[in-house]
Amino acid sequence: MFRFKQFSVDQTNCAMKINTDGVLLGALTEANDPGNILEIGTGTGVIALMLAQRFPSSIVDAVEIDEAAAQTAGRNFQDSPFADRLNIFPLPIQGFFNEYPDRKYDLIVSNPPFHLNSLESPKAGKSLAKHTDGDFFEDLIMGVAKHLTENGTCWLILPFQAAELVNDIAGRSGLYLQKKITVHSFEVSEPHRKIIVFGKKREEIMEDKFVVYNEPKVYSEMYISSLKDFFTIF
Repeated sequence: MFRFKQFSVDQTNCAMKINTDGVLLGALTEANDPGNILEIGTGTGVIALMLAQRFPSSIVDAVEIDEAAAQTAGRNFQDSPFADRLNIFPLPIQGFFNEYPDRKYDLIVSNPPFHLNSLESPKAGKSLAKHTDGDFFEDLIMGVAKHLTENGTCWLILPFQAAELVNDIAGRSGLYLQKKITVHSFEVSEPHRKIIVFGKKREEIMEDKFVVYNEPKVYSEMYISSLKDFFTIF
């Protein structure tokens, strides 16, 4: 059980546990009072819960292909103060989009599988959660393009190789890169993740840098500031 300031997250039966990528996406995502939010691949449900806390007028739909993880996320939603605004759908993303073809979202977020064409993990659950190929991202971005509102945005956190692939797919799907944030462990280290933001409008691309640590085991001020509304240690 991972306890946040306003909610708790049970991680039972979830192959992918709470991690830095997920909480950063939940904390850094920006939107102008989104009415409807979609999280793709919710796992424990932590990102959906963070967004429900940050955007108190929103309805958050969360999709999770792993049935056991979806059940855990559903329990976490029901036990939270935001239960009436959170919905879980135990479906693959393409199945969700096919079942709800008319739904539109002001904000879509995902911390998706990212090990492109790599060897599968020996643990089936973790393999499902972490491994994918280009077809997954084709389905993801094509679905986003159809279900995003005109002023909506899609926020993804990915390693650089996957981010480059997604950027190419988005360009072919009528989406434009609007912002990118490079994530670094330390100020002088090479970036290991990229947060990329897409929308239907062509805008000047904003660029930013996020540093997690000042030194080993010492969080940066930007990390503390971003997570202080969530983590009990801050």
